Amino acid sequence: MGSGIWSTDVYDAADRYRRATGASAFSYSDSGARSVHPTLDPRGAVRESRDSDEHPQSTAIAVLFDVTGSMGHVPRVLQSKLPQLLGLLLRQGYARDPQLMFGAIGDATCDRVPLQVGQFESDNRMDDDLGRIVLEGGGGGQMSESYELAMYFMARHTVTDCWEKRGRRGYLFIIGDELAYQRVDRRQVARLIGDDLGESVPLRQIVDEVTRRWDTYYLLPAGSAYAGSRKVLDFWRGLLGQNAVELDDLDAVCETIALTVGLGEQAIDLDEGLRDLDRAGSTAGRTVSKALATLRGGRPTSGAALPFTPTGGSGVTRL
Repeated sequence: MGSGIWSTDVYDAADRYRRATGASAFSYSDSGARSVHPTLDPRGAVRESRDSDEHPQSTAIAVLFDVTGSMGHVPRVLQSKLPQLLGLLLRQGYARDPQLMFGAIGDATCDRVPLQVGQFESDNRMDDDLGRIVLEGGGGGQMSESYELAMYFMARHTVTDCWEKRGRRGYLFIIGDELAYQRVDRRQVARLIGDDLGESVPLRQIVDEVTRRWDTYYLLPAGSAYAGSRKVLDFWRGLLGQNAVELDDLDAVCETIALTVGLGEQAIDLDEGLRDLDRAGSTAGRTVSKALATLRGGRPTSGAALPFTPTGGSGVTRL
C-alpha cells in the first residue's frame, strides 16, 4: 500500500458521478452494512507505511475518528474536505510523501463494529477506505469509548519506514468527544484483533507505547455531545498534554490536521500556515489559530512522548 499519486481531478469526477446518480460517498454503511468491511478489519492485520521509488521519504499520518452518537457526521466532513487536506500537505509541501490512513472507533463493550482500520495510502484509495467505514452511531452512553483499543492497534500493529529507517514519528489524530476506558481489555483484543494477551494493558502504558512512535493528538470538535467538556479535556490533557486540542468549528478539522503536520515537520510556522489558508480561500483560520496557539513556535509536543532511539536508528529529530 502507499503507491500512486493523489488526484483532485479523480476525486472531483467521482463526486460528480455520485451527485448525478444520487449515490452516497458512504455507500457501504448507507446500504445497511452492520459488519466491518473486509479491507478495514483489524483482526490479524498490520498496517504499513513504506518507502518506495515513487515515495522515498514516506510520512505516515493516521486519522481515527469516533463514529458513535453525535460524532457520526465527522467522516462525512472529512470526506468532503479531502482535497483541501491533501492540497495543503502536497502543494504547500507540509510533508514529504504523506501516506494517510483513516479508521473509525466505537465502543467494544456494545457496538457491532467497534474498530475499523484502513490502509496507508498516497492516492485516491484513501477516499475508497473512507467510503467503506460503517457509521454505526452506537456507543454505550457512559461517556467512554474504545479509544484505548485503537491506540493499542496503532502501537502494536503498525509498521512505518519514517520510524524504522529515519527514527521519525508518524502523526496520529484521534477525533472524539469522550473518555477512553482505563485499560485495554485482553478479551476485546482477542476477539477483535486476534492477539492473545496474558493480561489487560493499563491505559497509561498503551499511551506511552503509542507516543513513542506517533505524535499523538486528540481533537475535540464543536457540535459533539461533550464539546467543551472540561472533564474530557482534562482527561486527555493528562495523557497527551497540549496535544489535546479543542476545535470550535468541525469544518476546520482538515486544516487543523494539515497545519499540525506542517508545524511538526518544521515546514511552516503558524503564521505562515494561516496565510496559506487565507490564500486557499479557507474560512478556518480563526479556529485553527485558536486551536494551535500553543504550537505557535512550530514544535508540537506530547505529554507522554520522549526521545527514543530505535535499533539501528539515529533518534527522533522531531520533538
